[in-house]
Amino acid sequence: MADRPGPPREVAEAIRRTCRPLIVGHVRPDADCLGAMCALAISLRHDGRCEPRLYYRADQVSGRLAFLAALAQYPVAPPEQCRSCDAVIVLDTAQSSRAAADPPLPDLAAAGLPVINIDHHVDNPGFGTVNWVVPTAGSTSELVYELLASMRIPILPEVASLLYAGIHADTAGFSLPNTTAETLRTAAALVAAGANVGDLCERLCRSQSRGEFDLARIIYDNTRLTPDGLIAYSTASHEEITGAGCGPADIDEQVAIPRSLKGIRMAILFTEGKPGRVRINFRGEGGTNVLELARELGGGGHAASAGAIVNGSLRQVVPDVLERAARRLRS
Repeated sequence: MADRPGPPREVAEAIRRTCRPLIVGHVRPDADCLGAMCALAISLRHDGRCEPRLYYRADQVSGRLAFLAALAQYPVAPPEQCRSCDAVIVLDTAQSSRAAADPPLPDLAAAGLPVINIDHHVDNPGFGTVNWVVPTAGSTSELVYELLASMRIPILPEVASLLYAGIHADTAGFSLPNTTAETLRTAAALVAAGANVGDLCERLCRSQSRGEFDLARIIYDNTRLTPDGLIAYSTASHEEITGAGCGPADIDEQVAIPRSLKGIRMAILFTEGKPGRVRINFRGEGGTNVLELARELGGGGHAASAGAIVNGSLRQVVPDVLERAARRLRS
């Protein structure tokens, strides 16, 4: 028996009314976002009810995740096809401004196109015409599986692999508190449907390029603890990132490096993917909520996993954010 209700009827009905839906996710798509987008596009096309247009910027996909796009073998729509869609399905995106659509999502919505919003971020305000936001879900890929099941669309083996990759990544290999019994049941169903677990986990966890390896080494070297031992943090400047042969798209889950230290309550990663723009990844441990801290800086996310992007140099941003974080831990 499921731990939560399935997708609302209006979500499937809204999708069934479309002929040319545009499927988009957030900027710099992670495994959950990319896997969910590709899986839904493949499944809707195979079902024969519509001809989905899939859009994301290939240059924003990290080298480590490029294999998911190759697995999907689904073409990215050119902008002229995006403009001729009759609905927009937005996946894994908490704020409409973060949707990687071309034309931008607000322009598409202003043109009268229905927006179907499917997400699992707690700070999603419900920006769609139809909204299905489930903060208790471990990933958006989990929700896409439930949607396909409710629409009686068969799960193809490549779809199973894409969705499994998204779930595995967003739960850190089923190790985070967002891993529920429903998450594990979904993963088991995807394995039964043909998800190639061995290959996926090798590519997700054990296939770093030399540049990614060198970047991880930099983040290990730069990891520090605050004097009270409650916050572990690390940094990577623009020069360090590019010197390792990496770019903004390669900044993904390296926050796991400072997070691995025992006894901390918060891990923070500061990376300068572009000069003067610092991306901050927050992770909370032991029930520590980092979402409000991210919101304070104009970001968002989940209670235990959030982020923000701020203007400034590392020298300016790091001490300010550490002070804000320490203040919240003391409160």
